[in-house]
Amino acid sequence: MKQSRAMSQVEAVANVAVGYGVAVVTQILIFPVFGLHTTLAQNLKMGAIFTVVSIARSFALRRLFEAIRMRSAK
Repeated sequence: MKQSRAMSQVEAVANVAVGYGVAVVTQILIFPVFGLHTTLAQNLKMGAIFTVVSIARSFALRRLFEAIRMRSAK
């Protein structure tokens, strides 16, 4: 069964949304270990930037692998 582009986007966004929460909590816990002290607002902003990059990466990779799968199915 072929996955549509829209469903690829939905999957990528859902995956990254969960990852965003994990990333922000991880930053809050780990940054001080390395001497980095940031506010919650800074952590949320950094997490948002990484989230946008991650959505684009996930979508591009999903489409690449879907194209490979479709090519090999022919």
